[in-house]
Amino acid sequence: MNSFPNFQIKNMNVGIIGAGTMGIGIAQVAATNGCKVWIYDANAKQVETATVGLEKTLTKLVGKQKISAEKMNEILANISIATELKDFKDCELIIEAIIENKEIKTKVFTELEKYVSESCVIGSNTSSISITSLGAELQKPERFIGIHFFNPAPLMPLVEVIPSLLTEKSLAEKIYSLMKDWGKTPVIAKDIPGFIVNRIARPYYGEGLRIVEENIATVEQVDDAMKTLGNFKMGPFELMDLIGVDVNFSVTKTVYNEYFYDPKYKPSLLQQRMSEAKLHGRKTGKGFYDYSEGAVKPEPVKDAVLYQQIFMRIISMLINEAVEAKRLGVANDEDIELAMQKGVNYPKGLLAWGKEIGYAKISETLQDLYEEYQEERYRQSPLLRKFI
Repeated sequence: MNSFPNFQIKNMNVGIIGAGTMGIGIAQVAATNGCKVWIYDANAKQVETATVGLEKTLTKLVGKQKISAEKMNEILANISIATELKDFKDCELIIEAIIENKEIKTKVFTELEKYVSESCVIGSNTSSISITSLGAELQKPERFIGIHFFNPAPLMPLVEVIPSLLTEKSLAEKIYSLMKDWGKTPVIAKDIPGFIVNRIARPYYGEGLRIVEENIATVEQVDDAMKTLGNFKMGPFELMDLIGVDVNFSVTKTVYNEYFYDPKYKPSLLQQRMSEAKLHGRKTGKGFYDYSEGAVKPEPVKDAVLYQQIFMRIISMLINEAVEAKRLGVANDEDIELAMQKGVNYPKGLLAWGKEIGYAKISETLQDLYEEYQEERYRQSPLLRKFI
């Protein structure tokens, strides 16, 4: 029996809740692919701001000959402003992209269910909150699923599709097919804190912060080491400034709390102080780096031995997380590799990188860190030891 008879790949009616960067980005993706889109935000002014911003973005794309003027007009014509949740009554799919707060999200979903059809699929763009816990309060939790885009949604190819324990079995494959039709690279992930990317990527930020907190190296040196030795496009501090120091800190706290305070995901006091000071990165003009007009980025003091130490410490933690995700069946090997390359632009898949460096070397690095710090943070995945 098909529980979602109105769910079709082509020409869907799609509702977007939240007109922030992610919401308007997802709306652009859906509208570009021929869907009729309604976008709603509790702050009506935000919807207006977002749609004006989208028009400017599309105009720039026309100027760069990335899209035609006709395509721009088509995209804009496909997007309508919803003034209340009732306006989503004819939607076959609704994606929520609001603040990372479980109570607020749940309140919106339970209100939404009053107006939509029984076969309407409800999705959340949450980056770290349990899909099962979000959907459990719904009258029809089988219709609920995680659909996690990455910022900026129109450019980043990866979408994590996360069914909950209560999601109807066929729904993940339907959303997977829809995302492919939208030109995305979907992966199916288990409903665990952080899903694939935000779980595995935590040490990229966490170990970088730990190294700086302990005065082992500067922010500039950590970023330079990861770019020069690892060929990462951005160092952890540059990336936190881009994402938003506050946003990154919030995700870290969520993953830490959801894993019952596992030391591997312990948040950083430095990052908390940065958040409190509203040094959020590019969006506030200052974070770990200064983005004000005329500001000069400090040059790192090069140190080959230190750089190797930084790189091996961070890459070993990342590879260990990828191996543990494989052990726990968070996703299949292909999706784990794909997610880290397409979701956060890692230069290589971490499982392959572990083979390249040598799992024995990774194990040795982690064991040295464990002996130095005597912290569970540096415990090795049981599967990593079997690879040696």
